[in-house]
Amino acid sequence: MVRPKDAHVLGAYSQYFSSVEGNTTFYGLPKAETVKQWDKETPEQFRFCFKLPQTITHKHQLLSSNVETQEFLDRISPLTAKLGLLCIQLPASFSGSELQNLSDYLSSLPSNLNFAVEVRHPDFFAKGAIEREFNQLLAANKANRISFDTRSLFAHPATDPISRKAKEHKPQLPVHAIATADHPMVRLITPMDWQWAESYLHPWLKKVVNWLDEGRSPYLFFHTPDNAEAPLLAAHFVEQLEKIRPGSCDFTQWPEAASQDSLF
Repeated sequence: MVRPKDAHVLGAYSQYFSSVEGNTTFYGLPKAETVKQWDKETPEQFRFCFKLPQTITHKHQLLSSNVETQEFLDRISPLTAKLGLLCIQLPASFSGSELQNLSDYLSSLPSNLNFAVEVRHPDFFAKGAIEREFNQLLAANKANRISFDTRSLFAHPATDPISRKAKEHKPQLPVHAIATADHPMVRLITPMDWQWAESYLHPWLKKVVNWLDEGRSPYLFFHTPDNAEAPLLAAHFVEQLEKIRPGSCDFTQWPEAASQDSLF
């Protein structure tokens, strides 16, 4: 695709993808004018999935965070009609013993927005009482569970610096693909050689088809260690999904290169 030289990358990105992960909100609030610009550059059907600030999730671990939460929601309010999932990414230190914190926090959130929770403590992957309570808590609050699939990344023997860095910073946990609300979210990172991960992608095709057949609308985000070929990975997944369930995806044209990391 040829686009004007002054076109913002987000505007170009939104022509091919229906949603984006907004990671910079994890580190701080965007400027008010920046939020308005994001709104101007994207079509009505585009969806933003922002992470809640780390001051809420990591520093306070959801406690005494009403002021920070309201500031965050107020700042992104110009995008209310384009909000997909607001993601509560909890640190690995957040264990099952702190589920009450999560329960209290979820119950304080506005019901007109969709929230998703990502956990990284082993308690939530042990298939025991704590995980059952966690899933039930999410379902009761209509919050979505985020699945972060790094299995193929860690299974691949790549030793290049970029792959090593990715393995150092990404969690290595089991994948429990559970839908606790209407918008299950999958974050999937493959090796640089993403074609090698085909056997890890195939089960997700079946799972997505099941979710769609149940009337759910999942969010899927695809990554590689440097994200250079992430759009090709996403395009491949969509092509395979369309073969299994025609009409599942609206976006059928793909750019040669784009990186979510460059957007936010």
